[in-house]
Amino acid sequence: MTRLVELEETGPRKLEPSDIDDEKGDIAVCRCGLSDSFPFCDGSHRRTHDEDEGTTYVYENGERREVERVVTSDDGDGADTTDATDAADD
Repeated sequence: MTRLVELEETGPRKLEPSDIDDEKGDIAVCRCGLSDSFPFCDGSHRRTHDEDEGTTYVYENGERREVERVVTSDDGDGADTTDATDAADD
C-alpha cells in the first residue's frame, strides 16, 4: 500500500497529563506521518530535520525524494487518485 502524507510538523506532540493512560505511561503522538507505529511516535521524525522549507518530500521504502508537484483528482468513481512528480523528472 502506498500513501502520500501531508503533514507539516517535524516532531512529536507530548500529550497533557490528563490525556495519558496511567497503565501505559507517557505517550507521544506522531505528527510527521512517518512512524511505523502511527499514530504513535517512534522517532522517525528525526529523518525530517534537514528538509528544506518550501520543498515537498515523499518517503517511500525508507527513501526520501523531492516532489515537484502533487496532483489529486477524482477519477469519476468516487475515489481520489494522487500523482506525485519527482523534481528530477522535469
